[in-house]
Amino acid sequence: MTAPTALDLAKRLIAQPSITPATGSVFDEMEAMLVPLGFEISRFIAGDAPEDGELGGPVENLFAIRRGSTDSPHFSFAGHLDVVPPGEGWQTNPFLPEVRGDLLHGRGAVDMKGSIAAFVSALHQLPDDLGTISLIITGDEEGPARFGTVALMDFMAEREITPDLCLVGEPTSVHRLGDMMKIGRRGSVNMWITVHGMQGHVAYPHNADNPITKLGKILSEIDAIQLDEGTDWFQPSNIEFTDLHVGNPAHNVIPAKAEGRLSIRFNDRHTGESLSTMVQEIVERHGGELKPIISGEPFLTPPGEFSDIVADAIREVTGVEPELSTSGGTSDARFLAKIMPVVEFGLCNATMHKLDEAVAVDDLDQLAKIFALIVARALS
Repeated sequence: MTAPTALDLAKRLIAQPSITPATGSVFDEMEAMLVPLGFEISRFIAGDAPEDGELGGPVENLFAIRRGSTDSPHFSFAGHLDVVPPGEGWQTNPFLPEVRGDLLHGRGAVDMKGSIAAFVSALHQLPDDLGTISLIITGDEEGPARFGTVALMDFMAEREITPDLCLVGEPTSVHRLGDMMKIGRRGSVNMWITVHGMQGHVAYPHNADNPITKLGKILSEIDAIQLDEGTDWFQPSNIEFTDLHVGNPAHNVIPAKAEGRLSIRFNDRHTGESLSTMVQEIVERHGGELKPIISGEPFLTPPGEFSDIVADAIREVTGVEPELSTSGGTSDARFLAKIMPVVEFGLCNATMHKLDEAVAVDDLDQLAKIFALIVARALS
């Protein structure tokens, strides 16, 4: 029987709609791909219904493992089957995969069903007597990530399963396959600021207390902060204001409340807690309240044997010299890095989350070859 190509497998996954949080048929398809390869499959649902207008559960997770003659070395691949909503304006149905020219179109083609398909295709190219291989697959990466990879890590901990190395298949390439891989990511914390005042007439300000003035002072003080100038592997941390809200319909009324929101992407000179404490001191000094939510801490897998294996495989297949980077947003690697070395590598990210998301068919084939080399050398 002819082994399925990465293109064949990507089509099968794209054809199963899986807007975050994902459950059901896409995991059925994933299981059907892995069982013939000798993997033991565990699936479970985590999380409740959405709360406070945010995406929540239920979320489906899948852990698959094929044990070698010994449990170690143990190589793991991590990824997500959930996708962002497709939006309006696609040339074709986003969940009916279509090859046009040299490109495969469909929601998730790049982020990241194509990468998962390439890894499964790579498994068909590998001998059965390698060390232990596992897949950590969630339906909750594109959402708040509360019930996905974190729940899978709890599942593994309960069973005393800890991989030695983990490759996360996020789309890291920029201009061509192989030009960038990630050895770390900055952390992320979002903060909501609320300042209460006293409503009153603008002509009688002594009878009111304007919260906008206080919020302006808070934001001005925060804006003046320079967190750092970057490190050897991380770009400078940055603070960005992302929302201001008063909701005052009247031009002659001083409002009773003003709100602001900011986001900080930070390197390993800080923690989410230290930054929250710093901002909270400023906010409280001006009479405001702060609600911080830490999305993830920074992590770094220092260049070494694992990153060399990945870079060498990329070079051998594509002829491209990969840049080792910590740029970009957060990924589930921020959780996995707490228990094992993690490197991220995958497809070109130019069309991820866009209309008519597409991946080059040739890139899928090359990625499968790269993955096969990485696993074989990591387990040798």
